Amino acid sequence: MHKTTFFPLGNADCCRIDLNDGRKMLFDYAHCRDPEDKEDLRIDLYAALHEDLEAAGRDYFDVTAFTHADDDHIKGASEFFYLEHANKYQGDGRVKINELWVPAAMIVEENLKEEAKVIRSEARYRLKLGKRIRVFSRPERLKEWLEKEGIKLEDRKHLITDAGQLVPGFNKMPNGVEFFVHSPFAKRVENGLVDRNESSLIFHVTFNFNGQETKFMLIGDTTHEVLTEIVDVTKYHKREARLQWDIFDVPHHCSYLALGDERGKDKTEPVPNVKWLFEQGDRGGILVSTSKPIPDNDEDPQPPHRQAANYYKERASKIGGDFAVTMEHPTEANPKPLVITIDGSGATLKKLIITGGAAAGISRPAPRAGRDKYVF
Repeated sequence: MHKTTFFPLGNADCCRIDLNDGRKMLFDYAHCRDPEDKEDLRIDLYAALHEDLEAAGRDYFDVTAFTHADDDHIKGASEFFYLEHANKYQGDGRVKINELWVPAAMIVEENLKEEAKVIRSEARYRLKLGKRIRVFSRPERLKEWLEKEGIKLEDRKHLITDAGQLVPGFNKMPNGVEFFVHSPFAKRVENGLVDRNESSLIFHVTFNFNGQETKFMLIGDTTHEVLTEIVDVTKYHKREARLQWDIFDVPHHCSYLALGDERGKDKTEPVPNVKWLFEQGDRGGILVSTSKPIPDNDEDPQPPHRQAANYYKERASKIGGDFAVTMEHPTEANPKPLVITIDGSGATLKKLIITGGAAAGISRPAPRAGRDKYVF
């Protein structure tokens, strides 16, 4: 069985993938909880990840990916991970990274804050060393940076994966998973300024368990313009299957801007290509919003936006699936990690029932064609 876990972090991201073969992968890390605030319901991510690794008898992730360099995807990373480029980020208790995944923008971008600079230094160190890293997209600026370091692009080509390719080292058989790269496109980091939301990592993940395939759109922060382009390019290459999904990581903390330019009065209407993309969800599909609770008004201009959530709820209802919010799961008063298991039944959202202050888990298969929907 494979498993994905999303953590209640407010408007921030961290997704852990536990593969059936024992490998562990982490996509983003944002430790946001304020230990001095007793009313802060966000999880202690540092402790939660450490406890999981200790239970597995290890001190490392096989892969750690940072989708982009914004604070809500990297906060606290320099205090959590064992980083090879400087002694100050090493020592007991730090979690090791066997392979680091970053977009090329994270290598070449200059206008970064302190935490992001640390991650950039680690990525640059590994790329110069020529091992334990994978960089996504091959813009001219990456070539120029390598040349300034006295390195030929050809000598690091084996560490670079472009959009439209599969990530080496992962296969549906025998590994049980493959990662198809949708973004970033090289052209999005050619000019002097990098829009991180437009150069963020986007993967189509296909899990295989006993012949049952489950598909996961793994997305950080992005815009409807990027999603529109992804749909256009994918259709052009006749790879529509690479946009089918059973699990969808809703972009940018349920911002309406991932759907279209207009928020709408009660529901955001997506632009045509984005509408088509969300219609590729299979029966019983699960949409996950890594965000604060959905508001019932428009007082806060920041996401999550209730209009976008209303669209996602409608889409989930039409396919007999679920729309789940990390800071509302299982309840807004007691959020817990949101776990989706992946086995021969496909994707199953683990339901939690709060009893006496404790969370009890009940798993039921996600409803698919010909199956009844379970209601709790």
